[in-house]
Amino acid sequence: MDLDATRATYDAVAEDYARLVTGLDAEGPLDRAMLADFADRVDGPVADVGCGTGRLTAYLAGLGIDVVGIDLSSGMIAVARRAYPSLRFEVGSMTALDLPDGSVAGVLAWYSIIHTPPEGLPAVVAELRRVLAPGGHLLLGFQAGHDEHRSMTHAYGHDVECDAWLHSPDTVAALLDDAGFVVDARLVRQPVGQERRPQASLLARRRGSLTAQ
Repeated sequence: MDLDATRATYDAVAEDYARLVTGLDAEGPLDRAMLADFADRVDGPVADVGCGTGRLTAYLAGLGIDVVGIDLSSGMIAVARRAYPSLRFEVGSMTALDLPDGSVAGVLAWYSIIHTPPEGLPAVVAELRRVLAPGGHLLLGFQAGHDEHRSMTHAYGHDVECDAWLHSPDTVAALLDDAGFVVDARLVRQPVGQERRPQASLLARRRGSLTAQ
């Protein structure tokens, strides 16, 4: 993953993204069901990794969850802090999170791996597992395909240069299993509205129990 290009893209689009995508407007009923199920399962602090403008961080906080939003883009974090001043947001990378081992009960990575090439996914999954306590829950959302690459050249009214990938749900599920997760739920749905590609989400649990720590 080209962190510099990804960071520059989201710095550029942050203000317009916040204006165009609010609350859960971008999520349909099935996506909302996965998010709600994740929220129901977690029992402890949550890291919203790749939080963008903080809209889902705020959703989780509204349900009474202790949550921190983390994003690579300082532009996105600035927007999030302005929009939700009572919540905690930090600049950081999902490849090297500034969180102690086993320190969170849940990780939300909602469309946060779409700029990670297939060969980079094992390291990302390992890092997300590291910060999760045994028995903790992970929810991944991503565009579904067969490890297909595409170049982003325009987004939210801006010219950008950024790589993106469509990931195979089977491949991601296998990586989670290899990393010590149990996949509890899998959703693959057809595109709706302005979407052009199938969408996937996987809800997984780190093997072990929270009481074991």
